[in-house]
Amino acid sequence: MKTKLLLLFLYISAISFAQKTDPIIEDMIKEANENSQLENLAHELTDLIGPRLVGTPQMQHANEWAVAKYKDWGIPARNEKWGEWRGWERGITHIDMVYPRIQSLRGTQLAWNPSTSKEGVTAELVVLPSNVKDDADFKKWLPSVKGKIVLISMLQPTGRPDYNWEEFATEESFAKMKEDRDAQTNAWRENIKAMGQTSRTLPATLEKAGAVGIVTSNWSRGFGVNKIFSARTEKIPTVDLELEDYGMLYRLVNSGNKPQINIVAQSKDLGKMPTFNTIAEIKGSEKPNEYVILSAHFDSWDGGTGATDNGTGTLVMMEAMRILKKYYPNPKRTILVGHWGSEEQGLNGSRAFVEDHPEIVAGVQASFNQDNGTGRVVRLSGGGFLHSYDYLSRWLNAVPEDITQHIETTFPDAPARGGSDYASFQAAGAPAFSLSSLNWSYWNYTWHTNRDTYDKIIFDDVRNNAILTAILTYMASEDPEKTSRVKSVLPVDSRTGEPRVWPSPRSPNRKGGLD
Repeated sequence: MKTKLLLLFLYISAISFAQKTDPIIEDMIKEANENSQLENLAHELTDLIGPRLVGTPQMQHANEWAVAKYKDWGIPARNEKWGEWRGWERGITHIDMVYPRIQSLRGTQLAWNPSTSKEGVTAELVVLPSNVKDDADFKKWLPSVKGKIVLISMLQPTGRPDYNWEEFATEESFAKMKEDRDAQTNAWRENIKAMGQTSRTLPATLEKAGAVGIVTSNWSRGFGVNKIFSARTEKIPTVDLELEDYGMLYRLVNSGNKPQINIVAQSKDLGKMPTFNTIAEIKGSEKPNEYVILSAHFDSWDGGTGATDNGTGTLVMMEAMRILKKYYPNPKRTILVGHWGSEEQGLNGSRAFVEDHPEIVAGVQASFNQDNGTGRVVRLSGGGFLHSYDYLSRWLNAVPEDITQHIETTFPDAPARGGSDYASFQAAGAPAFSLSSLNWSYWNYTWHTNRDTYDKIIFDDVRNNAILTAILTYMASEDPEKTSRVKSVLPVDSRTGEPRVWPSPRSPNRKGGLD
């Protein structure tokens, strides 16, 4: 025991000078700053491979690409199957207004959208009825959609983001706009509820009633930006239009001009497709059965190219692994990176890994996950682990001050109940932590949107995060002590009045869209 305490004392005494005296840390920082591979990796991942929707050929291409990159760097890597998913491949989308005039419209088919023919579908547009009394009233209206394309999203009262109003409008005008918008939104929701529908059930109901197409506009409260998710129709096309074009069509319907559009939305149903996690590791020289895990989900939605969700998290982990292999090739503990599949559908890849590898989970020294966008890391919490301050603060002390000065820490905090893949490990009791980033308008402009593309990446911040991750990993690997897993007592749930309980591991969905 005395020997362990002495080693720990010497370790703590040394780390405040580590970045100045430790040649490994100095070399890693220099490599990241002078020989960064981030731009090229980002180009290949987002521009060449593109979006990485689970079950698509692009996702498999990404898995194979990552394995090849790691092997080029001398790091053993593999694609580990964890399940199967409905296979689908996006084709050409073209949407045109053909009456009362000709105009090409900006939009795209939603994921897993059933394909149209090459000629597509041409039909008149209708909107949902307002002031529906009840579901019986809605059912009386339903036959009118036969042979029509239905606009099912609310007409937005403004296409200007709130920050634009706040900058230019009078306080009275801004307040009035928000009040009117809230009233309109509440009335819209109550109307859908009166129909006996939800946003999830409505497309299928309209399809069953004879509609030949569905048009949505899932505006993300920013200029030119929409969120793109999945279709909920079996045979007819579902497309999302940008706010400006959607509003024009809606107004034309309301003014009695009976607009018509042509939708070409081609795709391929590929049946059952295997799904993988990409795993790479640098074997530990002294404690190979203890692990420092670098973590980032690899999949994305496919409205854009998945650049900040989660291309940047992927780049951070790949670049950190490359640098570690070059300057720390014989780590004390095994360094493992997991590029998880199907995070977007419920953390499925990481939940499968946790379920399939209890021996690795038992040996986790620490896991560092990065997900929420391109910004520099500004938050790190203890994840509910009572003694997380002791080791995380030691490791952070070795990181350059120009990086740590931006990071706020919270200890011990509480475990996550979802959100990203670190939650899968925390639920199993493993010390896993989120490297949470500066916003960069993530939620409105890039999260799950048609604008999540290469040009939104802030490479200075991503390089900052790669340095942070590499040093934290190095320090966690070298730490003479195994990290504590003692859990803190969680606060009382304000809704129930009962103490909160630690989340339990959940099994993944291993057969998405195949049931």
